[in-house]
Amino acid sequence: MTIHGGTADGRRRRGRGGRCPAVIGAGAALLVTAVAAAAPATDGQVTTDLAVHDVAMFVLGVSMLLAVVRLVRGPTLADRVIALDLLAFFAAGIVAMAAVVSNRAELLMVAVVVALLTFMGTAAFALYLERRGRDGAD
Repeated sequence: MTIHGGTADGRRRRGRGGRCPAVIGAGAALLVTAVAAAAPATDGQVTTDLAVHDVAMFVLGVSMLLAVVRLVRGPTLADRVIALDLLAFFAAGIVAMAAVVSNRAELLMVAVVVALLTFMGTAAFALYLERRGRDGAD
């Protein structure tokens, strides 16, 4: 029985590398998006420099490409599902950036709904994997 990435004899299992580059890119994209959204607005005008939005979109785009690479390369079903999960969260990030750039708050609700539905899908997949593992052990 393996728990938290360990093996049955209690040793820690080593992976093929560090964190997935798409996950690191997701963190950077969220950080840039938060900085862009936190800039003060005056008279209904967004005062952030367009360059910040450009950098955020670029980081989101590169992160999406890395997630597509993970989706194609796999090697397991879980890797592919996580890559699809990342792509959906990146799409929510792009919608959030569009809301910031266009100063339209209703788009933020769209981003939140996409993120929540993605989370529910990931939770359902985790439940499926847990039940499949339990059925296979019997």
